[in-house]
Amino acid sequence: MKITGAVLEEIGREAPYAQSEPISISELELAAPGGTELLVRMEAAGVCHSDLSVVNGDRARPVPMLLGHEAAGVVESVGPEVTGIEPGQRVVMTFLPRCENCDHCAEDGRLPCSAGSVANTEGRMLAGGRRLTRDGEEVHHHLGVSGFADYAVVDQASVVPVGSDVPPEVAAVLGCAVLTGGGALLNAAEPRPKDTVMVIGLGGVGMAALLTAVAQGYHRVIGVDMAEDKLTMAREFGADEVYTPEQLEAEGIKAHRVVECAGHPKAFETAFKATAVGGRTVTIGFPHPESTSAIPPAIITGEARSIIGSYLGSSVPKRDIPRYEQLWREGRLPVDKLITSRIGLSEINQAMDDLAAGRAVRQIIEFDHQES
Repeated sequence: MKITGAVLEEIGREAPYAQSEPISISELELAAPGGTELLVRMEAAGVCHSDLSVVNGDRARPVPMLLGHEAAGVVESVGPEVTGIEPGQRVVMTFLPRCENCDHCAEDGRLPCSAGSVANTEGRMLAGGRRLTRDGEEVHHHLGVSGFADYAVVDQASVVPVGSDVPPEVAAVLGCAVLTGGGALLNAAEPRPKDTVMVIGLGGVGMAALLTAVAQGYHRVIGVDMAEDKLTMAREFGADEVYTPEQLEAEGIKAHRVVECAGHPKAFETAFKATAVGGRTVTIGFPHPESTSAIPPAIITGEARSIIGSYLGSSVPKRDIPRYEQLWREGRLPVDKLITSRIGLSEINQAMDDLAAGRAVRQIIEFDHQES
């Protein structure tokens, strides 16, 4: 079938992307779903820093690539080997398919799936190959989803069904921002009820971590960011205290659990300095692969500290997304507040500029299928 999607043509073009236009809106051919795959009609997709990191070259991926990984839609049809998912269900996309057979998948979310990671790096489906072509040439998949399109074929390992009462934009955010930020907090940082929790970097993922911390009712929740408007938003979301990095260091504020979501080496260093004796520093951001940070190893030993890397929030999506869905339903996790704008697919290059400049928390692409 013919679809319309946002294809990254070239990595590393100079910003502003609204002028250099590394992403084109293209007509593509989408193959029918295979054995364990589904055809999904996309309803909403979030613009995430993981998309930007491919555009700007921080994460090497093959091109041309149909971008987008934080998305939600309705199942149109299923392959003959699909189980537990039916046409008409709303599903959340997750950006790391889990084969559930490798040694990594046996680690309860602590490690990324081996097979899924290889497929994502190569820009192909979990079952192998690609389902996208343009003028007879293959187009690569982004993280098994390629959600910046009106339709997508995904593996059943890349989706989790949610209730029809969950709005598409909320469902989309659950699959990446909340799964990653909230998961890093609950699964990797593992705060105790009386702990002070700190989140550094208040983009979409960081704000989701902060909202999750507030929902859990920890003793003291602190938000840290360079942008005053994001600090104001964190206050509105329920943070007990907010600081810029400079204020944080000047006042010597410490926390038992610190989650770094900025994806910058300086932010990681700030997070490490702000971690209390015996505490945990959890990092989920992706800086450029050649970036380095300086930390004194003696402090790790002398203060009995832990540094933990968390990918996909150390989550098991089928287990964790229903938890966040229920928290949203109870009114304790108002993730719809993360949405700062709603845009059309044609605005994707400008959306990357706004994300890079820190002008947006979550921009949601809405798909109009009325004429399809």
